[in-house]
Amino acid sequence: MKINLGIASIIGALTIVLGAFGAHALQETLGVNELKSFETAVRYQMYHVIVLLFINSYGEFSVKTKNIVSYLFFTGILFFSGSIYAITLGVNPKNIWFITPLGGLFFILGWLKMGISYFKKE
Repeated sequence: MKINLGIASIIGALTIVLGAFGAHALQETLGVNELKSFETAVRYQMYHVIVLLFINSYGEFSVKTKNIVSYLFFTGILFFSGSIYAITLGVNPKNIWFITPLGGLFFILGWLKMGISYFKKE
């Protein structure tokens, strides 16, 4: 759990750096749609960092569930936000088009795992 909290905290700091980078350095070089996509990646990354900090800080879930949800969210952040960052910064979308929805799938699986764990808890 400590490792999950540490990784989530580092990703949270990276989220702030990327948000500032997008707001300042990329504002002049990206079009409106590209900047909007970049902001979406930053926003989804931060949402999931906050949830990661929450789940790993409180005793609501077993260590196994915390780890499963954390790995699903970490992978979702890497694939979803990471692929959007890469595309925004010049990687050809045709080469990695499938990674963004795969990241979204990892987010969905993490949320479902968390929800199922709540329902199982009495």
